Amino acid sequence: MRLLIIGDTHLPKKGPELPVQVIEALSAADVVAHTGDWQTQGVYEMLKSMHPHVKGVYGNVDDAYLSSFLPDILQWEEAGYHFGLIHGHEGKGSSTEKRVQHSFNTNLDVVFFGHSHIPYLRYHGKTLYINPGSATDKRRVPYRSFAWVEISSKGLSVRHEFF
Repeated sequence: MRLLIIGDTHLPKKGPELPVQVIEALSAADVVAHTGDWQTQGVYEMLKSMHPHVKGVYGNVDDAYLSSFLPDILQWEEAGYHFGLIHGHEGKGSSTEKRVQHSFNTNLDVVFFGHSHIPYLRYHGKTLYINPGSATDKRRVPYRSFAWVEISSKGLSVRHEFF
């Protein structure tokens, strides 16, 4: 099973459409998780039309339509792993990473988050925290990015794709 993790797309502000690298990755994904800051209803609907299994949360720049039905925090189970999804702009903490770590009350295997646009991959305790970066708006890093999580009989493997 392959999970494509994207976020902070900020469309149409940061471009007219998703980069071709993301569009190509969609066809190889079983599930797509978006960490928020879609920006508009159109971006959400476009992604849903391109892939049947999209999970997402709202971020701090999302319009009223998106924040009216997308949750701020999402948890689910996939192939025996417990996942969490959050944007990362709300809560206690001096950094995005600290706010995210304080946002979940249950033990999760993996937490996906966004907001900073900076790719992140680190364990805190037994939970793996992953920020895919941004496929449209790199900040303080040289490349745009997204992340893959692959689940197999050997466990989880994670990698960022930079372009």
